[in-house]
Amino acid sequence: MISVNNVGWIEKEKPTAGPLDAILKPIAVAPCSSDTHVSHGGAGPFENRILGHESVGEVVEVGSAVKNFKPGDKVIVNCVTPDWESPVVQDGFDNNAHDAVSMSGFKFVTQKDGVFAEFYHVNNADGNLFPLPEDISLEDALMTTDMMSTGFHAVENAEIKYGDTVVVFGIGPVGLMAVAGSAIAGAGKIYAIGTRPNCAALAREYGATDIISYKEGNIVDQILDLNKGQVDKVIIAGGNGESFNQALQLTRANGIISNVNFLDVTDVINFPAPLWGLGMSNVTFKSGFCPGGARRIERLVRLIQAGRVKPGKLLNYKFEGFDKIEEAFKMMDEKPRDLIKPYVLI
Repeated sequence: MISVNNVGWIEKEKPTAGPLDAILKPIAVAPCSSDTHVSHGGAGPFENRILGHESVGEVVEVGSAVKNFKPGDKVIVNCVTPDWESPVVQDGFDNNAHDAVSMSGFKFVTQKDGVFAEFYHVNNADGNLFPLPEDISLEDALMTTDMMSTGFHAVENAEIKYGDTVVVFGIGPVGLMAVAGSAIAGAGKIYAIGTRPNCAALAREYGATDIISYKEGNIVDQILDLNKGQVDKVIIAGGNGESFNQALQLTRANGIISNVNFLDVTDVINFPAPLWGLGMSNVTFKSGFCPGGARRIERLVRLIQAGRVKPGKLLNYKFEGFDKIEEAFKMMDEKPRDLIKPYVLI
């Protein structure tokens, strides 16, 4: 990223590792909507910043204090890489780690250069890298770094219990993982909102019971009619500020609305007080970035190894070669109608 709305190749010095850190070269990377969002100024007016935060890599150098990894090791890199000695982490907030600033544990791009590079830096290597298992595909591994972790975090924040009725706004990659996570958590009815045919088909495969399209009428009315009333939990994985208004209309008293959608700086959240029971409905709003670290990746990998979910199915455009990162990034930015998620093997 050369400047806002100006993306291209830049030359930088190879990063160096501190005592706790590692330098990696990418094996596989995937552009994300968050990367394109940043490229358009969504996270600050960055200049000469390397983008990218979804990667499986090979260790090429480790710091003197790194215990668990050595050059040549293949690893999964969580997109959230906290400094684990931070007081905020010790308070239990690793996704916003290091200080009280939102997403400060999301160091790639927001704090430093990302993974779309010949070599990239990972802080606290022992805490943030997880060995790539031999019994899962590279595609499944790559999707644990963000898409699966974020979609499942939405489920965790929604506190979904078996038999719950759930609505998922948006069935892009994160929303699809929220559908899969809701099904694994035991949800009964899962209403997935989206119109892309291949996303709708995959949503059903992951566990959606109903696909809701705005082309067929007001989505709130459709769901209230199908469900015979309001639902227990709503996950917002796509949409805009208006989605919160719709979510409140759909959520029963004592329910939970869980947002993992990266809103635009121009979005405004505004809803009539009666939708929130004049503030007395006990409907809870939760939002947040996915947790960081190796332990998080390990738990997601276990689900893949057990055959409970195949997140690699999100990847429906494959590129090969380091120089194809730019093409894959542009595809993610332009989002052709048949796209779910592109990736690049390097």
